[in-house]
Amino acid sequence: MSESLTKTKLTDPLILDLLKNIREHRSMLENLKSLKVDPNLTNIISNEMGRELYIENEFHKAKGFRKLHIEVAEFSNNLKILHCVFFPDPKFDIPIFGMDLVKINDIVSAAIVDLSPASHNQGLKYEKSLSEVDKSSFTTLRQIPNWGEIFSKNVFFASLKSKSEKNDFCRVVDQYLSILIKLSKQAKPDFKQEIIQERVDYQKNYCVQQMRNEKTSMVLLKYFDQSWVNNYIKTVLFDF
Repeated sequence: MSESLTKTKLTDPLILDLLKNIREHRSMLENLKSLKVDPNLTNIISNEMGRELYIENEFHKAKGFRKLHIEVAEFSNNLKILHCVFFPDPKFDIPIFGMDLVKINDIVSAAIVDLSPASHNQGLKYEKSLSEVDKSSFTTLRQIPNWGEIFSKNVFFASLKSKSEKNDFCRVVDQYLSILIKLSKQAKPDFKQEIIQERVDYQKNYCVQQMRNEKTSMVLLKYFDQSWVNNYIKTVLFDF
């Protein structure tokens, strides 16, 4: 484990808790393997005064999933981000798991988690389970952005105002992941090209809509040029 990721864990217990939870669920997947990627995109570190940053990425694949991506990032010692997307293999009827946490100093301005549909009627299989997850304790729910039609009806998006809300968000993430793992273990591969193509198209649209979130590029452009940022977003965060 690298020094920088250890530093994040030691200084940010919320990110540590979420990382531990995500990794534990990831370890339950069958045929879990690391993905080979450009090492220059795995660990990105700068110690330049006033422009300190590090970004660390984990890439895996497993039965039912083409890419399991976790990103931990810290910018200028005050902005911390945990980003996670599990993209399903289009042969399998599995939703897209997405989770983001944005923390500025000690304030969690954004915490979002969802199982986003990856085909037309897929959400019907798990909407009831998601709706039964208790989210009543949160005081500051946030409005889904205008590109957020990719999310399910039970997407959770809030600012976290207290220690108890941070703990509750960890619980919600845990329950969403548990539902995902159960769905993945039940899923069997399909071989009809029509339904596979539909799932490919849904993933493409998911990535296109996520790219409309200008906040991602705005943060990165403070540290990298436009060409690097475009490549990182399209190949690391939201590849087709």
